[in-house]
Amino acid sequence: MRSTLWAFAVTLCCLGSSAEAAGIQLLESDPALSGAIWYPCAAKPTHVALGRLSAGVDFDLKGVKDCPVTGAKLPLVVFSHGRGGWFGANHDTAEELADAGFVVAAINHPGDSVSDSSRRDTLSVWGSRPADMVRLLDFLLNDWKDRAVLDPARVGFFGFSLGGATGFVLMGTRPDFARIAGFCKETTGACAELHNGETPPEPIQDARIRTAVIVDPAPGTLTRENLAVVKVPFQFWRSQFGGPGVGDGSGTERVAEGLPGKPEIHVVPAGHFAFLAPCSAELAAAIPRICIDTPVGFDRVGFHREFNAAVVQYFREQLGGH
Repeated sequence: MRSTLWAFAVTLCCLGSSAEAAGIQLLESDPALSGAIWYPCAAKPTHVALGRLSAGVDFDLKGVKDCPVTGAKLPLVVFSHGRGGWFGANHDTAEELADAGFVVAAINHPGDSVSDSSRRDTLSVWGSRPADMVRLLDFLLNDWKDRAVLDPARVGFFGFSLGGATGFVLMGTRPDFARIAGFCKETTGACAELHNGETPPEPIQDARIRTAVIVDPAPGTLTRENLAVVKVPFQFWRSQFGGPGVGDGSGTERVAEGLPGKPEIHVVPAGHFAFLAPCSAELAAAIPRICIDTPVGFDRVGFHREFNAAVVQYFREQLGGH
């Protein structure tokens, strides 16, 4: 098992540079598929306005709206955001992948996003989140207007926080709810449902996913035993100091120590939210808890240059690309 800190050596010269930019198509017609698709595009990138999403902050994405897709038989990566997040939480990583020749798609998880918390603290989210990713893949491979550019044999997954745990479910893990029930004390939400004897949802798997990048996954339901069934290759990232949803970092350290095989593991000397896209000044003022990193002075912008390069390189090695 190879473990590194953020200052791992990324051979940037081997990555090369791409002349292409990220085209963006917004998914807006179906609440169950609300998000965006990034893809290679020959036009010069500008900005795609999304409007005011939360906390009174206006968001935009870097790219070219509805630009024609360039390329053929392109690899595909689907993104799953963290608890209460949104499809653009890791937009800078999506843009880098699209620039490198990948199609990337991310949606808001219905019931567990910044705009919809109806399932957020229930057991049902453990069934609905994987189902959301299956639905997204079905749409992209079968119904997306540009599906002909995709290679259905080259599909990857990127998941952050609860999205990382979602990825492990899709790759075959059966969440250990008994472990959660043993230490959760809440009298509402999923804890109450478990203590009342409610049956957790059956795991939903998807064999179309050939590889994954798992980032600081919610560790509660993950054990050495249920991870042992994962045969899909993956790259694993965790924060040293943790944060909301992952504890103090010891949980993801435990998970890392129990991972099957010899996955590529990176330990970042920062908190959980360092993996989110760097914040604008406006967002940092509105929601400082997701923008101000631990320790003070951690360079999120610099880290993301290396993080994104490493993610692109990994997916290139596993799925190909240009």
